[in-house]
Amino acid sequence: MNVDKKIINFMGARKIALAFSALLLIISIGAMAINGLKFGLDFTGGSLVEVHYQEDANSNEIRRELQAAGFNNVVVQTFGSSKDILIRLQEAHDPELGNKVLQVLKANADQQIELRRNEFVGSVVGEELREQGGLGMLLALFMIMVYVTFRFQLKFSVGAVIALAHDVIIVLGFFAVLRLEFDLTVLAAILAVIGYSLNDTIVVSDRIRENFRKLRKETPIEVMNISLTQTLSRTIVTSLTTLLVLVILAVFGGQMIFGFAVALLVGVVVGTYSSIYVAANALLIMGICKEDLIIPPKQDYEFVEGEGFETDGYEGEDQDEEPDVKS
Repeated sequence: MNVDKKIINFMGARKIALAFSALLLIISIGAMAINGLKFGLDFTGGSLVEVHYQEDANSNEIRRELQAAGFNNVVVQTFGSSKDILIRLQEAHDPELGNKVLQVLKANADQQIELRRNEFVGSVVGEELREQGGLGMLLALFMIMVYVTFRFQLKFSVGAVIALAHDVIIVLGFFAVLRLEFDLTVLAAILAVIGYSLNDTIVVSDRIRENFRKLRKETPIEVMNISLTQTLSRTIVTSLTTLLVLVILAVFGGQMIFGFAVALLVGVVVGTYSSIYVAANALLIMGICKEDLIIPPKQDYEFVEGEGFETDGYEGEDQDEEPDVKS
């Protein structure tokens, strides 16, 4: 097999990458333990009010007006257009809350405002969503491990799950460190990160398996470097095009999908890094070798009347004598 001479020594920095990943995981877990996640209305429960302005509205001014009126933990977002405003409040259930918010806004505005929605999400529903979301992520990781085990080999599945867990923890840690709101859109983004990172890891793993079977003289580290170099251009093109779209969503998409876009931005960057250094590094730590990926030899079978099928005597070694056939 011809191998390009310009091979990047990715695995030369594997110890530095291992230390860097460990540092990020420690910071992320520490931030989640100390700060916790700032759960949004979807998980904590509270009230949601939607209003419509005749002209463009300023969400920052609306937030200041409501806070000055005594409303706490107010989240103001544009909803579809700058004229439609979605207001989230961690307030107890009050059928008149929408009218109270509307009165405050009308007192400080010189245009007509219309109340379109006043809903309440109970804490029980929020807790159920939080539990089901966590169970969904764990189930996804388990099913991925089963799939990769059947598709490749057990060591590959362990490496893939380690890389995915690494990505999820770092994204959660990012939200815990910056105290960004964690809601259902962010949870959806994390599940999307799992899918993106898994796809990248499988592409790299497939090339590693192929090269282990084709390259006879190279060491496992050299096989890793060759495989990662061969898939690098595909990884860069995929990541850059995805990041370009996500940056546009984060900047121009409005507050409704800001958390979703930021979570995916962090996840794509970390997922690309983990596909190169975490999954491949885990394979080396587990001692992946050519013997793990050798295809077992096929046995030829001969049908003998009254006895069913018997092998022709080939069991992986050359045999000089003809096999015995019972009559």
